[in-house]
Amino acid sequence: MLQTGDRAPVFSLPNADMERVNFAELLGCRNYVVYFYPKDDTPGCTMEALEFTDLQSEFDAADTEVIGISRDSCSSHGAFRDKLGLSFQLLADTDGEVCDAYGVWREKEAHGEKRMGILRSTFVVDRQGVIRHALYDVKPKGHAAQILQMARGL
Repeated sequence: MLQTGDRAPVFSLPNADMERVNFAELLGCRNYVVYFYPKDDTPGCTMEALEFTDLQSEFDAADTEVIGISRDSCSSHGAFRDKLGLSFQLLADTDGEVCDAYGVWREKEAHGEKRMGILRSTFVVDRQGVIRHALYDVKPKGHAAQILQMARGL
């Protein structure tokens, strides 16, 4: 598991428009919120994404960019973004390498059945690429507001 003070793993992933986003090239400009969520267009993930979108202007004022990552495809991300009018980038980690690097690909249990999946987690990263906050197993409701307060503290 990553912790406060660790360097954020860098990555290069496609966004919903199939354009490659290279995290290393973004560093130095703004602070970042990198949040991992299980699946596009599911209730908890929808709630979380809408809350981040609702607070977009406040994240902008805090000079912080929000990036969402799941193992869904670019086309799934595009449909999710367009359906909800999301204001931030969704990146497709279809092979799970970035999920592994951040330690969010875990065995989970639901309804008595164990399977692998993304543990909903968020990382607040400063301009230099240092993790300032690492939160694993978060609940979606009210999460974006909590993260905004952390971003304002950078």
